[in-house]
Amino acid sequence: MSTFALTGAAVFDGETVREGVAVVVSDGLVEAVCRRDGLPRDVERRHLDGGLIAPGFVDIQVNGGGGVLLNDMPTVEGVRRICEAHRRFGSTALLPTVITDRPEVTYAAIDAVGEAMRLGVPGCVGIHVEGPFIAKARKGAHDPALIRPMTEAELKRLLATTVRPLLLTVAPESVSDDQIRRLAAAGIIVSLGHSDADFATAASAFHAGARCGTHLFNAMSPLGHREPGLVGAILDDPEVWCGIIADGHHVHPTSIATALRAKRGSGKVLAITDAMSTVGVEEDVFELNGRRVTRRAGRLTLDDGTLAGSDLTMIDAVRYLRDVVGLPMAEVLCMASLYPAQFLDDASRGRLVPGARADLVWIDAGGRLGRVWLGGGLR
Repeated sequence: MSTFALTGAAVFDGETVREGVAVVVSDGLVEAVCRRDGLPRDVERRHLDGGLIAPGFVDIQVNGGGGVLLNDMPTVEGVRRICEAHRRFGSTALLPTVITDRPEVTYAAIDAVGEAMRLGVPGCVGIHVEGPFIAKARKGAHDPALIRPMTEAELKRLLATTVRPLLLTVAPESVSDDQIRRLAAAGIIVSLGHSDADFATAASAFHAGARCGTHLFNAMSPLGHREPGLVGAILDDPEVWCGIIADGHHVHPTSIATALRAKRGSGKVLAITDAMSTVGVEEDVFELNGRRVTRRAGRLTLDDGTLAGSDLTMIDAVRYLRDVVGLPMAEVLCMASLYPAQFLDDASRGRLVPGARADLVWIDAGGRLGRVWLGGGLR
């Protein structure tokens, strides 16, 4: 692959926005971010018309896209189509997510992601298994008939998996602290979600090795004045990360802003989409575990009105956090790229520094996604 320099736009390098610089890409990696007037004369220049170059987005919770749900197509092709759909909206790395289902579906999805990673399917960097070991009291759109406690046999089957990163959402009501310890010791990232646990139970699970909260505020015990709940446990622990769905439907913008101010531990809140199959396609109706989900004005619901994932893309989340919540663009971009890369312990993404993957997005002056590069190649 030839060496080239991207010029004409400001650059967010993962920490700060820099003016008057260029991003030099060589063999799929970032070679340098340097002053434009210091570029060698023989380097090919690819000029952009203002705007901002930033690291590609990293999304840890993607149920589907491009007309595909991972639960319905737990295959390499299903993974590929989901990644392709979201790459159009700036997500250059993601965790395909399988929600509560029958064991054969869950493990087919895990195997498919493992094979996709082996084959180098662009953008697939691990898997998120959300359920079935959650609480029926906070099931959200998960099928209650498929929710169950974690048995010793299912624990051992998870421990035998080799796909990493493997993010596993559980509820402390369905998974014991000892099981969490064993999962964490095997390199599985345990997240608490779809849970009605009280503060003490949640804090104990975090002490046992859980280190994330799944879609903060949604499908979890709320922050109360006498009982802080799971929300309070997540916000109080400086070592705990959490995702948040910034789509205007799942969480009020004031709640997002308040949570960001209250969260102990800097850089621990991640922008996620929790996206479903509707992203990138025109079809407004699909099935989830045999139940109808309908998209109306960007909102996905079951027939009873329950929210069922989102129609969100990462570039839309970026704009919402900047324009509606009022966050500085640099912090928003960290939430969309640097912080999730750090959460996954992936030093190759989230920053534009020498040796990093040349996974890039160009956001024009109006906040629209202009171009996406994956490994230095324009997508």
